[in-house]
Amino acid sequence: MFLTCTETVTKELVSWMRGHESSVFSISVHASGRYAITTSSDTAQLWDLDTFQRKRKLNILQSVGIQKVFFLPLSNTILSCFKDNSIFAWECDTLSCRYQLPAPPESSSILYKVFAVTRDGRILAAGGKSNHLHLWCLEAKQLFRIIQMPTKVRAIRHLEFLPDSFDAGSNQVLGVLSQDGVMRFVNIQTCKLLFEIGSLDEGISSSVISPHGRYIASIMENGSLNIYSVQALTQEINKPPPPLVKVIEDLPKSKLNSGDLKIKVTTGRVLRPAKSRENKIQTRILKQDLAGSFENKENELSDGLNKKRLQVLLKGYGEYPMKYRMFIWRSLLQLPENHTAFSSLEDKGVHVAFLNLQQKYPIKSRKLLRVLQRTLSALAHWSAIFSDTPYLPLLAFPFVKLFQNNQLICFEVVATLIINWCQHWFEYFPNPPINILSMIENVLAFHDKDLLQHFIDHNITSQLYAWPLLETVFSEVLTREEWLKLFDNVFSNHPSFLLMTVVAYNIHCRAPLLNCSLKDDFEYFFHHRNNLDISVVIREVYHLMDTTPTDIHPNSMLHVFVALTKGQYPVFNQYPKFIVDYQTQERERIRIDELDYLRERQMVEDMQAEVDQQRVEDEAWYQKQELLRKAEETRRELLLQEEEKMIQQRQRLASVKRELKVKEMHLQDATRRRFLKLQQDQREMELRRLDDEIERKVHMRDREIATTAKDLEMRHLELESQKRHYEKNLIGNQEAVAKEMREDANAFRQKVDLEEHMFHKLIETDQTQNQKTQKLIEENLAKAGQACLNADWRIQALYKQRCDDLRRNECYQEVARLLRENRRKETEVLDAMMGEEAKKWEEAKEKDFHLKSEKKASALADASRKWFLEKEINGALEHAERPYSKAVPRYQIGQVASSCLPRTSQLNDISEMDSSTCISLNQRRIQWDTMERELAERVRNLRQRLTVQARNRRRPPPLLAT
Repeated sequence: MFLTCTETVTKELVSWMRGHESSVFSISVHASGRYAITTSSDTAQLWDLDTFQRKRKLNILQSVGIQKVFFLPLSNTILSCFKDNSIFAWECDTLSCRYQLPAPPESSSILYKVFAVTRDGRILAAGGKSNHLHLWCLEAKQLFRIIQMPTKVRAIRHLEFLPDSFDAGSNQVLGVLSQDGVMRFVNIQTCKLLFEIGSLDEGISSSVISPHGRYIASIMENGSLNIYSVQALTQEINKPPPPLVKVIEDLPKSKLNSGDLKIKVTTGRVLRPAKSRENKIQTRILKQDLAGSFENKENELSDGLNKKRLQVLLKGYGEYPMKYRMFIWRSLLQLPENHTAFSSLEDKGVHVAFLNLQQKYPIKSRKLLRVLQRTLSALAHWSAIFSDTPYLPLLAFPFVKLFQNNQLICFEVVATLIINWCQHWFEYFPNPPINILSMIENVLAFHDKDLLQHFIDHNITSQLYAWPLLETVFSEVLTREEWLKLFDNVFSNHPSFLLMTVVAYNIHCRAPLLNCSLKDDFEYFFHHRNNLDISVVIREVYHLMDTTPTDIHPNSMLHVFVALTKGQYPVFNQYPKFIVDYQTQERERIRIDELDYLRERQMVEDMQAEVDQQRVEDEAWYQKQELLRKAEETRRELLLQEEEKMIQQRQRLASVKRELKVKEMHLQDATRRRFLKLQQDQREMELRRLDDEIERKVHMRDREIATTAKDLEMRHLELESQKRHYEKNLIGNQEAVAKEMREDANAFRQKVDLEEHMFHKLIETDQTQNQKTQKLIEENLAKAGQACLNADWRIQALYKQRCDDLRRNECYQEVARLLRENRRKETEVLDAMMGEEAKKWEEAKEKDFHLKSEKKASALADASRKWFLEKEINGALEHAERPYSKAVPRYQIGQVASSCLPRTSQLNDISEMDSSTCISLNQRRIQWDTMERELAERVRNLRQRLTVQARNRRRPPPLLAT
């Protein structure tokens, strides 16, 4: 966790303060504004607001938490309250424990949660989860009262005393915010409930009271913000005490003159007392009271105080009480507290004359510097002469340091001091006030001629022994306590009292001054503190005020005290305006010249910075170029190495490809041999199957012959069944032939697909080789382009490269010419191929026609053969029906039995017929075999030509293939 300190006017972040590990719930600031205490649940830290550094840290046990740590008002004491109800008081400077409050009685023991302290720091109020309030007297260090709140109150959430202008800080009214959202204000002396704010329906969440006790700001539970006027809530709180002096006022229409002071007593019975002697005494007393009433009017101050009584008190004690000094000063100076007018001056911002105030007056405390800068700026905005007054910071600094927490009071105190105690100071501006210094010199000459003669002998003027004291208002030669005691008397007397103090200071210090002879010694004496008794000096001032003749007394030349006007501040023009205006113009001219000079110097510095930056950039560029050149050389070496490696890899890859190609060829050869062997094996198996079939059919023929011999009576039916079986076998033979043709066609298609696959692979290989060749050419072209980019470094190679470009151009033209010639030749080849294709299609049509005619001839031959077989079968049947034939001829039995065999077996059976018939059947079989071989040869040739034509179509141009 961290804290931020922000400037309220400029809204700028001043500092960060780190150190808390948990959230901060309480911040307390010392009355001087120098220290602050921040409190969290586990620690409390003391900060120095001048340096924004942590001064001390309070660490506690985890079992004992911190409830609240805060400063007591108007004192140097820190009060720490813990969760175990222990309360300790610490000294701020030494952080030593001053005392500890005793434990409260067990009958009314509560856990303290909230605390409040009166403005005089004498009474501490504590409360918690109870309706009891404990009031502690911090001077006696004991619990002096326990207040019981109404029964509605079960817990107390917030406590705050209501400030009063007339109770001198001993606040009597305490605001108690309870759990029901109602804030009740009670008198701690009479224990009487005065008034309350908030209600059960509209409860208060948190509340704060203004420093003067005029308003109460409350945040309600519904989120709204309510502001209450205390004066409207009660008239008893702000009622002033009855005045000590009663003034007898005259009739409204009568004029006050010397004759009116005497009152004529009539002899009437009602008005006259019993004795005439007493009547005379009463008349005399009445005259004195009326005469004193006008003095009382002059001496009566705004806050109910009397100046004469204060002077008597001051002469008796030598100073005002520390606790009431600021209040008495404000009453003596009759400050109007013009908030609106001061805000208008403050809103104008920092005056240009005090922008660089820190350079001339380096103040360690930034807060004090800001307050001094604002106060001086407000004075400069009020009157133009103060912007050129060199000693104004010295004059205002002690008051700024005293009133740094209230800038309005500080400004009005300084303004009142200037109007009354700095009369005629600016008539000889910019020189010191010669007239005022002459008054002081005249008074010194009257009361101490020897001291004045000593000053004259050593050439010491009043500008050395009087003016340093006046322009610093004795702040350099007196301590804080001495200075406050002196100004208690200055503010309580005539403005000439300050001038008499200068004379009294010199007279009181005449012994060391008479021993001084050097000017530097005198200057050091009037700018540093000296050992003296300020009370003796003040008595000497009163003596001088009483014994100084009227003709040289400053009282006769200075006006009486005049307070600042209410609402708006008076116009201050008691100075030579033309000199101030001239100095203002000169200062403005000098400021403009300085701005021009600064602008020109800034321009020169910018140009110098640009030149330096350009030089640095150039050096960096040259270094970068050198690094790039070295990197380029390194990259070139690496590139050459990579090229060598690539060449080696290509060689290895080419050898691997050759090996793979050889392996592929071997595999293809092996596959081809395996395929041929498979075909041979299949044909052998087919032959074996045919042989087995023939043997089986021969065996079946023998069995059928035996069966036919036994079943002659079923011959007719068998012949019919054999006829149907023969037709079925013919269909089976046709299906076998078709199956064989389909197998041949499938084998042909597989062969064509394999050849096309190999052809496509060849084309892809050529294209891959072409792409690699093209890529190599592109890489060479890129290298040539890179070489062209480095032409400024290789001027001698330019001519050679141009020649190479010309030769390359000629080569390109030659290649283009060859491409055109190649395209022309390809066109001719394609035309020839198309003509050849047309011829082949015509030849295919003719052969198809010839095939159809052959099929028709084959069909006719089959029909004639069928007719011949039927004729022979009929002749055999007729021969079998002859009566004298008892036995069946062998050839007829074989013919009948062979009707169920296929065509090959039939031809074998027919060979058993007569020789002429067998010879004709063998010739027919030979013719059919010859025709089948020729047809297969033609189909094979046609397929080869189609494959060649397709390959020629897909083959790339010769130049690209190259």
